Amino acid sequence: MSDAVLLFEREGAVARLTLNRAKAGNALDVPLCRALTEAAIECDEDESIRCVVLTGAGKLFCGGGDGHMIASAGERTSHYLKEITAYFHAAVARFARMPKPLVTVINGPAAGAGLSLAVLGDIALAARSAHFTLAYSAIGLSPDGGSTWLLPRLIGLRRTQEMMLLNKRVSAEEGAKIGLITRAIDDDALQSEADAVVQTLAVSATTALGQARQLLTDTFSNGLETQMELEARALAALARTPYGREGVGAFAAKRRPNFD
Repeated sequence: MSDAVLLFEREGAVARLTLNRAKAGNALDVPLCRALTEAAIECDEDESIRCVVLTGAGKLFCGGGDGHMIASAGERTSHYLKEITAYFHAAVARFARMPKPLVTVINGPAAGAGLSLAVLGDIALAARSAHFTLAYSAIGLSPDGGSTWLLPRLIGLRRTQEMMLLNKRVSAEEGAKIGLITRAIDDDALQSEADAVVQTLAVSATTALGQARQLLTDTFSNGLETQMELEARALAALARTPYGREGVGAFAAKRRPNFD
């Protein structure tokens, strides 16, 4: 396997990203966070990419920030944390805002900032053996990676408080029940089910998926009337696109649409 800390592979319209620090539990350090930012920008900018997949190499999805690197920073720990979060937060924001879907394939445990990355997917599929821990309170630090924004929206404030303040571990099964992830899947079936989801998204109307992502991101900050106005404008704009014309035409003709 490549020595690159992040593998970036193309399969047609699909971009597959793999956190590749397996010996370190795919822990996040500055080079990996920088690579994530660069990959997120590439996925955002390349119009031929219609779906992005993110997973981890080895037994863990991501163990969070690299504790050894943080500890070795010594008196410059604050400086180091500002540097690494600058890259990591830029990556998270770009993945969240890009006009195409993100599928996270959570092959193992996710902790700290790795949890934020895992649950960021529009579709988050986890191996049944995976589990989720925020871990920050155990080392005297506070959450990052957008977890204080993501988790209340996904699982509610009360469950978020329990996970963050009591450092509660959540299994993949429980995560699926409370909405932290989409589904928990038997480990040996994870890849095949993920591939099926990805292929469905890769041949869908990408612009429509992008608009839906944006509308869902905005919904918690808008009132009903504002949100409906945004929906109406997005709907009308999409009707003018090739995807929109093909979809409506296929519906009228009672045939399957071709969004290639």
